Amino acid sequence: MKTRRTFIKKTVLAAAAVSASPALLARKSFNNKTRPPKISLAQWSLHRALEKGDVKAVDFAKIAKNTYDISAIEYVNQFYTDMAKSEKFWSQMKERALNEGVKSLLIMVDNEGDLGNPDSNARKKAVENHFKWINAAKILGCHSIRVNAFGDGDRPSLKNSLVDGLGHLASYGAKEEINVLVENHGLHTSDGAFMADIIKEVNNTHLGTLPDFGNWCLNAKWGSTQNNRCDEVYDRYQGVTDFLPFAKGVSAKSYAFDPEGYETIIDYSKILKIVKDSGFDGYIGVEFEGENMSEPDGIKATKNLIEKVWSKL
Repeated sequence: MKTRRTFIKKTVLAAAAVSASPALLARKSFNNKTRPPKISLAQWSLHRALEKGDVKAVDFAKIAKNTYDISAIEYVNQFYTDMAKSEKFWSQMKERALNEGVKSLLIMVDNEGDLGNPDSNARKKAVENHFKWINAAKILGCHSIRVNAFGDGDRPSLKNSLVDGLGHLASYGAKEEINVLVENHGLHTSDGAFMADIIKEVNNTHLGTLPDFGNWCLNAKWGSTQNNRCDEVYDRYQGVTDFLPFAKGVSAKSYAFDPEGYETIIDYSKILKIVKDSGFDGYIGVEFEGENMSEPDGIKATKNLIEKVWSKL
């Protein structure tokens, strides 16, 4: 029996060694890395057409699918403010998406108050203002809402306010099984290390990030780096790296393209390699924000660039 036990033990160890061999592990990693990117469409890519009335917000899922062959979408609350609390409306929007075979991922929420307001009552009100969007996201079947982490005060005070505001909102989100995602949107929110520390301190798995490739301006609200107008920029590649451990989505911002189809400000090969090497397995959202080409052309160019670069990494 001793010999048999020794044989079995050696056989098990050998099998384990084979299953963990570098070749097999490399193959597993290789298979993961060769999958095509999961691409979604951020509604902000169509904001000019929506604001002009050229397209309707209720048709977002149909437009994503039929015009751009994209089967996952990210809503923007600004286009639905009048219907924010209507369960009937959001149920209808869910049906519209399902009928098109489109997955609803998240709602981007703006203009609901500062979650880092130094005044506790104002901060509490801002937190509560976001509840209706969490409720809408749940009806739609989304996994998250995206929020801003604005506020005032010196860094230590601001950090305390944001830990409190984001913490309370994430607690509500956890009850509804909806994540709360912070996006870099300028000022301190584009300080990747600062925001990562806040998320760690809150320590709630329902609080995460939505790293944006473009919004890393440290001295302007909303953080746009379009046309290199910002003169104080947090390194975008470091910022994405800071945010990725908490990311439940990625926003592929784009502004303009060269004749070969590459983004003129953001090195997509470098930034997508960071995303891919991190093991991120969520959706990459197309968010075209350029001023010198049409929205349809910008969306298609961004989608094509993601697919082209990803396949070469």
